[in-house]
Amino acid sequence: MDREREAVLRTLFDEHSAALLEYASRLTGGDRGRAEDIVQETLIRAWRHTEVLDGGRGSLRPWLFTVARRLAIDAHRSRSARPLEVGDGPLAVMPAVADIEETLNRIVVTDAMASLSANHRAVLIETYYRGRSVADAAAALGIPEGTVKSRAFYALRALKLALTERGVVT
Repeated sequence: MDREREAVLRTLFDEHSAALLEYASRLTGGDRGRAEDIVQETLIRAWRHTEVLDGGRGSLRPWLFTVARRLAIDAHRSRSARPLEVGDGPLAVMPAVADIEETLNRIVVTDAMASLSANHRAVLIETYYRGRSVADAAAALGIPEGTVKSRAFYALRALKLALTERGVVT
């Protein structure tokens, strides 16, 4: 950059940057970072268009304010055209792959259990899910221990068949 243009830019900055920053802050709703970007781009455009910097045209400030206003409008329109960005918040609540697999397995097993008879399902719930012994399950269900053993045997066979039908390989 030659010294003459550098001096012009420094003068431009010294004379107009404070008023331009205040104006740009109002245009951006008080967002200082965006306002500073608008001021910087406005001053760069003034520096690139040396014909505007001619002293015979009058005050440069109206031109700078017009450029700043147009830049603010363009920035607003471009943000409005894009979908809103979301942070990492939704990712934090997404379940991990292991959680998803566990949930899917639970759904398949629940569906397979629903296909069993009520007696078979009750015996499996008592013995496997509630962890009761045969004697405790018999007492809870009000049936003999031998019946609990027999129903558990046939219930497991039926459950295995139901899971195989659903694509679960054992």
